[in-house]
Amino acid sequence: MDLNGISALVSGGASGLGEATARELAAAGATVVIADLNAERGEAIAKEIGGVFVSTDVSQEDQVKAAVQAAADTGKPFRAAVSCAGIAWATRTVDRQGNPHDLDSYQKVIQVNLIGTFNVLRLAAAEIARTEPLNEDGERGSIVNTASLAGIEGQIGQIAYSSSKGGVIGMTLPAARDLAAVGISVNTIAPGILETPIYGEGEGAEEFKKRLAAPIPFPKRMGTAAEFGKLARALMEISYVNGEVVRIDGALRMPPK
Repeated sequence: MDLNGISALVSGGASGLGEATARELAAAGATVVIADLNAERGEAIAKEIGGVFVSTDVSQEDQVKAAVQAAADTGKPFRAAVSCAGIAWATRTVDRQGNPHDLDSYQKVIQVNLIGTFNVLRLAAAEIARTEPLNEDGERGSIVNTASLAGIEGQIGQIAYSSSKGGVIGMTLPAARDLAAVGISVNTIAPGILETPIYGEGEGAEEFKKRLAAPIPFPKRMGTAAEFGKLARALMEISYVNGEVVRIDGALRMPPK
């Protein structure tokens, strides 16, 4: 699919992987709607790339509907959505003091990462399905979700996060099959250790990132958000890639801890 002249929605587009993806899609000629809770940063990026910002909690139906409507109202056909919004939580199922994992925290991670991703998927797909097909294949658009290696090889303390990302992985193929009838491809990216603002700055942060990168086979470094954005773009542009979970991890396989 040619991204030039289309409208695209990126959740979590005000930072990290989402920001890089929003910039990549804008560079390809798309008008990008940034759906995020960080209004100051989101509005600044949207202005810079010629897009639109919509304050959005992806777990809330009305807010995602508003973001999707904004994408449909840009004057360009709405054909692409990328879900990058997410949160993390690190706690063992039973901690060292014998306490069970807090249920509210578990539910919150599932609500944002899994249900939020599905919320964007279903509402974006319904709107994209209203557009005219692009070609004789009947192609109308593309959706890319974000999982994690934690959804495949979850580490100690990642029970909530791994559950949420495993769910995103699990929805990929059935979603692609469901949406085949309306010409929408669905793929998921499973990132390994990518460099984003979550790790902070300064000498301590740099040392921590070096330790994280140590077990990565090649390239022996953390991945970049820009590389993620390029992969998301490629998955949209190459229509025959559909129903796939694509790892971007430098051949890393996560140890237990």
